[in-house]
Amino acid sequence: MAVGHDDLFFCQGRVFDGRRFLPPGTCVRVRGGRITGVGPAGPTGSASVVDLQGGTLLPGFIDAHVHPLFAGINLRRCDLHDVVTAAEYAELIAVYARDHPDEEWILGGGWSLEAFPGGLPDRHALDAVVSDRPAFLPNRDGHGAWVNSKALALAGIDRSTPDPPDGRIERDAEGEPTGMLQEGAAQMVSRLLPTATDDDWDQALLAAQGRLLSLGITGWQDAIVGRAYGDEFADPMDAYLRAAQAGTLLANVVGAQWWDRERGLDQLPELLQRRHGGRAGRFRATSVKMMLDGIAESHTAAMLEPYLDGHGCATDHTGLDFIDPRELPRFVTALDREGFQVHFHALGDRAVRHALDAIEAARREHGDHGQRHHLAHLQVVHPDDIPRFARLGATANIQPLWATHEPQMDDLTIPYLGERRSGWQYPFRSLQDAGGSLCAGSDWPVSSPNPLWGAHVAVNRSLPVSAGGYDLDPFLPQQRLDLTMALAAYTSGSARINGLDAVTGSIREGLDADFAVVDADLSEIGDHEICRATVTTTWVRGQIAFQK
Repeated sequence: MAVGHDDLFFCQGRVFDGRRFLPPGTCVRVRGGRITGVGPAGPTGSASVVDLQGGTLLPGFIDAHVHPLFAGINLRRCDLHDVVTAAEYAELIAVYARDHPDEEWILGGGWSLEAFPGGLPDRHALDAVVSDRPAFLPNRDGHGAWVNSKALALAGIDRSTPDPPDGRIERDAEGEPTGMLQEGAAQMVSRLLPTATDDDWDQALLAAQGRLLSLGITGWQDAIVGRAYGDEFADPMDAYLRAAQAGTLLANVVGAQWWDRERGLDQLPELLQRRHGGRAGRFRATSVKMMLDGIAESHTAAMLEPYLDGHGCATDHTGLDFIDPRELPRFVTALDREGFQVHFHALGDRAVRHALDAIEAARREHGDHGQRHHLAHLQVVHPDDIPRFARLGATANIQPLWATHEPQMDDLTIPYLGERRSGWQYPFRSLQDAGGSLCAGSDWPVSSPNPLWGAHVAVNRSLPVSAGGYDLDPFLPQQRLDLTMALAAYTSGSARINGLDAVTGSIREGLDADFAVVDADLSEIGDHEICRATVTTTWVRGQIAFQK
């Protein structure tokens, strides 16, 4: 429960206002949950003094692309995020199955692609530890699932089953399914899963909110609300509405409604109805999520040129378009007309171009009337498309933790993109220098939600060893951001995307007192020390929501 005082005076530390570090000696006054003054120290009067002890006061971080409910519910299942090898995964799954004999399915996930040859686990390894019940375990990025033989049989998947249009059933040399289901193929099994209860989702939301508040995150955009993955996952929006009505949702949250890629504009009335009913407390369902492609590691990200094979030769495969690119401009123009923000998953350079083309069509039809469309992930961006972000008013929604050397990047991505195209990955600085707007998110549970770790990678282009990184050279170091740029993306940039820049995301008079207090002076810290800084206190509207 948030606790605090009505009249506060923050002093003895450095202040980052959402765009820049303010001069030493700057203090911040708060009354009634709002910022009433930012400037030099003066008489405190009856205010309670909050001594920053040489640390930094920042606006509360805002995660512009995150999946808290899926993260929260996985914390209550067979969670594989904290180990990294195939043997460790097998051991955890075996222990979980033994300790939960009454569960109809073994559910959870969070395994990493690099733990298996080619990023492809097989059903036999899973059968060895759980054969009496079906198992469904999505990987860390949620773009594929590892299943056992029991699950394949229940779904009726065998060598004669065709691949769905938006996915792939991995097969062995004899054509038998291996137990790895890519993208839409995973839904052939997920539709059979037992439905989570309302209480499951409510507890997942509270657990996830607690984790995010402990990292100084006071708001976010949930990148999928709606029935994106079948009935088992129900609709996260319902949990948000219950929490908002009960007063337990402390954060400001925008929900991005799922665009059903098997339908067209016939779903628009439903999206409008859900937007109208999806407002309660600090929650609003005002965005629409359009997933345009998959991921590079499984060769489902949409590329302008073919992927390479293991020998460096071009293949005939360029990835998948989940939404017909000929129809996409019409869909986005209609959403823009109805006042929706569009939140694109665009990872490959073809997907990025299609998203920008669609935004351009909407701008041509309606002009720029304030819809803050944004493209998330942006792993590969063709250089010709870099200046289009600023020209079209499209925001780059970056996930900095991915812009680093790691086995998944070095073994499963770079060899199949080739040298030239690999150099176009995560072009944060090029986008910034070209006048593009940045916001930042984590995609948790795909990667850590810690904004300070994300800022560390954005600045260094390498992951700290403390966060599971490797002592390797920086990844495309010319794309480094300054720390002020990275912090701005996580605060004022993400507040703007959520339509909250007049409410939060900056430290200025009249805005809500949503703060993160960090135990280091970030204006003086060395680049390689950013990861060592930690959040000690999180304030939401002048109330303590987390204290270390």
